[in-house]
Amino acid sequence: MFVKELEQAVLNGEAHLAVHSAKDLPAEMPEGLGLLGVSDRADARDVVIGEEAGLMALPAATRVATGSPRRAAQIAEVRPDLDIIDIRGNVGTRLKKLEEGYAEAIVLAAAGLERLGLVDQPSVALPVDICTPAPGQGYLALQGRSDDMETRAIVERLTDPHDFTCLHVERQVLAELGGGCLSAIGAHCERHDIGFALTVYERPDGEREGTRVKVEGADAGTLASEAIARLRADD
Repeated sequence: MFVKELEQAVLNGEAHLAVHSAKDLPAEMPEGLGLLGVSDRADARDVVIGEEAGLMALPAATRVATGSPRRAAQIAEVRPDLDIIDIRGNVGTRLKKLEEGYAEAIVLAAAGLERLGLVDQPSVALPVDICTPAPGQGYLALQGRSDDMETRAIVERLTDPHDFTCLHVERQVLAELGGGCLSAIGAHCERHDIGFALTVYERPDGEREGTRVKVEGADAGTLASEAIARLRADD
């Protein structure tokens, strides 16, 4: 809902740019809009917030709250003995529910906590190969009209081309797998010694376990297709 309101403001000429958490942007954009740039990436990982020292230290049957099917699926695979429960609301609401005893731990995005100035929360980050982030997680996406060359030129000066490449690769994964914000899909691309490395996780609806693959290469344009081909080969 909030994404659409901002997009409409840009299309109507009320704003030159809309700034989104990149992971909230659907794979397909309205006609006339495009990604003009991206911020430097904040910490892309998910974090476990609670009294114990991280996911693996939680006692069996601990209630762990998340509103994300992607997080729930991956956590259940490494800790099937935990009680994963649903939670809704913004970050402040979820932290308040934790304080009130709704759960013993919650899982949130590290970048969101950082941007809200909540880095003092007792949290332990989850490695990408245990809980692969949502496509675009940690980035702020700068969205504008596709034909607005003046704004595009300004935004390009603020954008690291490697970050822009990584965001496009992750969004390509999202588009090709047909996922939305409620899908159990993770994708994380980063610069590597030989070019780029891409980690992708998917658990299709109805499946008990997901599949995670990692591909590397100098040509970022082929990484998403290679990763998806590996996923299908492993099915």
